[in-house]
Amino acid sequence: MEKEKIVTIIDDFLIDELEIEEELNPDAKLKDDLGIESLDFVDIAVVIEKEFGFKVKGEEMVDVKTLQHLYDYIYDYLNKTK
Repeated sequence: MEKEKIVTIIDDFLIDELEIEEELNPDAKLKDDLGIESLDFVDIAVVIEKEFGFKVKGEEMVDVKTLQHLYDYIYDYLNKTK
């Protein structure tokens, strides 16, 4: 899957479901800038499983600090399994 498609899916989810109104900048910190909390990460994990077909491991998400890290995490996972 192309990275642009991943960005679109994640951004649409953040805007529609988590009601994030700030402009989504790839450098935005998930917790500090976007206000994403622990329960929101559960929702993000569910969307990743539904949209991209893999389960997120909590220990891997610890290093995901920015929106760009999230995009890269999904992209890298999808491309390493091919």
